[in-house]
Amino acid sequence: MTYVAVACRALVFGVFLCSLISKLRGPVAYSSFVASAGELLGRPRRGVAAAAAGTVIAEAAVTVLVVIPATAPTGLALAAALLAAFSVAVVLAMRRGQRSPCRCFGASETPLGVPHVVRNLLLVVVCLVGLVATTATTDGSRHPAGIAVALTVAAAVLPFILRLDDLVALFRPTYHPGNTRRK
Repeated sequence: MTYVAVACRALVFGVFLCSLISKLRGPVAYSSFVASAGELLGRPRRGVAAAAAGTVIAEAAVTVLVVIPATAPTGLALAAALLAAFSVAVVLAMRRGQRSPCRCFGASETPLGVPHVVRNLLLVVVCLVGLVATTATTDGSRHPAGIAVALTVAAAVLPFILRLDDLVALFRPTYHPGNTRRK
């Protein structure tokens, strides 16, 4: 269980760190995130600014909490709650017909949709598995090779999560003029 906990914590750390960096890499990135959040939430600008700032603070808290063994359960629980809230917000926006671009990891132009909800819910499962594995782990002994494998697994999965929009686009049927069938 120790290595499962390490892999889950590392993956959650990577996801939230990349998300945080993409929002804070400059004023334009942060403004784009706030605007996207406003479209997603369908609220006036002033309430959105507070929600966006709260999101950034919560993401920063997750990145710190999951690294420290004593606070890892709290960090994983917070991450699961945030991801669930993000999923609900995306579903509600989709029901309203709002398809603002995903600003989860930067300046994507891909509209939020089902793949983003699925990704978030899978990450909730990762958080919950990590939470169970972290709280069930009582033995403090860890082999360096086991830690290395767990971190490698997390590092190998992370790019697939970060580049979800590109992966979905690879498998999305495309329309070609003059062809009545979708490929």
